[in-house]
Formats: sequence, C-alpha cells, structure tokens
Amino acid sequence: MHYDVFNGDADGILALLQLRKAAPLASTLVTGVKRDIQLLDQVAQQTDVSSVCVLDISMDKNKTALETLIKRDIPVFYCDHHRTGEVPVADNFTALINTDANTCTSLLINQHLGERYVGWAIAAAYGDNMVAAADALCEKHGIAADQQAFLNELGVLINYNGYGASVDDLHFAPADLYHALMAYDSPFALQADHTSPYYRLQGGYAEDMAKAQALAPEHTSTESTIYCLPNAAWARRISGVFGNQLANQAPDKAHAVLTLNPNEQDYTVSVRAPFNQRHGADEVCGQFPTGGGRKAAAGINQLPKSELTPFIDTLNQYYRKQ
Repeated sequence: MHYDVFNGDADGILALLQLRKAAPLASTLVTGVKRDIQLLDQVAQQTDVSSVCVLDISMDKNKTALETLIKRDIPVFYCDHHRTGEVPVADNFTALINTDANTCTSLLINQHLGERYVGWAIAAAYGDNMVAAADALCEKHGIAADQQAFLNELGVLINYNGYGASVDDLHFAPADLYHALMAYDSPFALQADHTSPYYRLQGGYAEDMAKAQALAPEHTSTESTIYCLPNAAWARRISGVFGNQLANQAPDKAHAVLTLNPNEQDYTVSVRAPFNQRHGADEVCGQFPTGGGRKAAAGINQLPKSELTPFIDTLNQYYRKQ
C-alpha cells in the first residue's frame, strides 16, 4: 500500500493535490491539524507499506520513522521546506528540499511538475504567506487581478482550516478537504460552485477574524506586537492566519499570537518574523522546550503562562539586535 503523508494546511494539501492530479495513485492518507507534524511515526508502524510520499512536514521531527522506512527498503519521496537535520542518502530515498524562507512545499512541487497546476501552487503560496513568490507567478502566467485576488483568498482559507487543537476544531478534516478539492479541475471552479468548500470556509473565516480583530494586543513595542487569544475553537482556528495578517500589515515588526490551551495552563504560540527580514522565528521558538519551525514562521506548542514575560523579552531582544 502506498501512503501519502502531508501537513493539513494549504501547503501540504495543495502539494499533494498537484502530485496526484499529475500521477493518480490509490493511497492511504495520513494527515492532521497543522501542528501535528510527527506523522511519519504512524506509517512506520504499519506492515503493509510499499512506498511513501511525504510533504510539508519537518524531516528533523520525523527522522527516526524515516530511517526505519529506509532500512526496510521502502521507497520514500520527501519534499519539504522546514529544518531537516542531516538528510539521509540511500538508493530508495529521494529528497526535494529547500529551506529558503521564500519558498514552500507547493512551490517546490510546482517546479518539479513543470508548473502544470500553477493555479493551485499560487493558492498554496498565498496560504503560506509567500506573497512575493505568488505575485511573481501570477505575473508570469498573466493571471488577471480578480483571479489573483481569489487565489489569495482561497489559499488563506485553506490554510485557516488547518489550525486547531484537534480535527474537531476544524471546519473540514484535512483529508476530507483534500478529497473535496481534488474534485475540481481548477481552483477557479470552486468559485463557480456555490456548494464548494470555499464558501463554507469564507463564512467561518469572516466570523472568527472579526472576533480576533476586536481584541487589543497584550504587548506592543518597536520590535513586536503580541496578542493573547482565549481558550476557544474560533481562536485556535484563526491564530495562524491572524498572525500572517498582522505580519503583512506591519512588515518591520515581529508578531506572535498566543492561544490559551484547553488546560488553561499554557499557550500555543504562532510567531511570524518581520516580513521585511524573514528569519529568526525558528531561533526564538527553539529556545523553548516545545518550540520549532522555520525561519519566517515558527511556534511553541506549550508555553506555560509563567513563561509569557520571558518569551516576550526573548522575542524583543532577538529582533532588537537585527
């Protein structure tokens, strides 16, 4: 059995969509909420694995499971843009990796496929806040302004759907959303179909964003702005895209959105590096036990309330030196 393993955000879903439109293949899907990244463990435990495709999850966080699959002589294709650690070298392992802060997995797959499904790749890039790269592809392919605006919105909405403490927080389980999107020949067909997932996500996004925008920041300084959101499903859903919006609005500052976890003892943290210097988010978050991510965007899964002030100080001190 072939396994497709992918992040449940816009980048992961639309990377797989491009691949399977190019090369249809019956497979078992393994995915989850955006922060559920140690997905390869689920595959390594199976006995029926014949091949694996891994998209948009950190190799560094899945190294043990990956090495297990390689040792079992199972062919693995791995495409990602997060931290890798040491990349394995083996005859049954193919890696398409680029950790540059201005790319994402769907853009790598777009190049890999010769831009056959560029509309989906553009939507994914907008969803992952790779705005400059998405804009450049729109210009290259002569995409009209209204279509560009739609692809931007669609990518943001698909990405928004990936955030939550569990799949129960989401409007669509990521695997279900992938299957629903695969039914459309192009992203623009979603706009024409008023029963498509686009419209359900659009309504939910508007409601959740209005609640977030009604809040005042917990902290603001020359270096950063930080928001604390309550323990609520809407807050978990909106946290990532709210952080992207803040980063786009104030591109010289770092931003963090902290969402109180269900135990009400700690926060889930989403950090966005300043848009005009897309680095350091991973370094800041990596200083805390459950932190990690990539240069432009990173997070902490469990930041104790007692660590809020040290986190703010760490964020400000890092970007004060830049």
